[in-house]
Amino acid sequence: MAPRIITLANQKGGVGKTTTAINLATALAAIGERVLIVDLDSQGNASTGLGINRNDREVSSYDLLIGEATVQQAAIMTDVPRVAIVPSTLDLSGVEMMIAQQPDRAFKLRNAFKALSGLAIDEKPISYVLIDCPPSLNLLTVNALVAADAVLVPMQCEFFALEGLSQLLQTIEQIRTTLNPRLIIQGVVMTMFDRRNSLSEQVLNDVRGTMGDLVYETVIPRNVRLSEAPSYGKPALLYDLKCAGSQAYLRLATEVIRRERQLVAA
Repeated sequence: MAPRIITLANQKGGVGKTTTAINLATALAAIGERVLIVDLDSQGNASTGLGINRNDREVSSYDLLIGEATVQQAAIMTDVPRVAIVPSTLDLSGVEMMIAQQPDRAFKLRNAFKALSGLAIDEKPISYVLIDCPPSLNLLTVNALVAADAVLVPMQCEFFALEGLSQLLQTIEQIRTTLNPRLIIQGVVMTMFDRRNSLSEQVLNDVRGTMGDLVYETVIPRNVRLSEAPSYGKPALLYDLKCAGSQAYLRLATEVIRRERQLVAA
């Protein structure tokens, strides 16, 4: 079977997209899945958070998008068993200018993914691709949505959480209508939840009231270990498996797989 492609998107910054990409991939791998992360943010935080030195990023997602490399050539194995990554470099910040005038500009990543079936980890095919998007609804994010089967939306438990969500949902609907009819919303994950703060509980209830069952049962807590782990080039699950953040991402991975199986069965 072809791998399921899930794009992590939210035009707001600081909501936990990269943290979720890294730790969800690690959690999926911990329960036996083989995962490829595609870093589409020119800051390259997902690559750094998985310990990929900038000097080792000879082939990147930039090369993938301009058609000068295949997924197999760009993917690097990480120190996390069963997890590979297509890293990002600062070159990615100029890719829009490179492809903006090309008629297939929105399909660059989808076209690159046509060779995904030939990519294996430990001689077994990958089962999930997670795309970490930049904090904007630019051409990179459009490429990620056009290439994806589903969207996972991280949202921070803070006052302006719902601000901009309607714009993201509108963009997803436009992509589904015009470029990618198979695209669905896999779910919304609430991040940086603080039980000591009544506002977090209120925001969670507001989002559940708006998005209903699309909101995952699992809530990612505000957790120091989650924040510390990237500075060591590790996912939190390798840095401190027992911390609350790591355990939450293991639960989230279980929910993601359950939803994916329900979608396939339907």
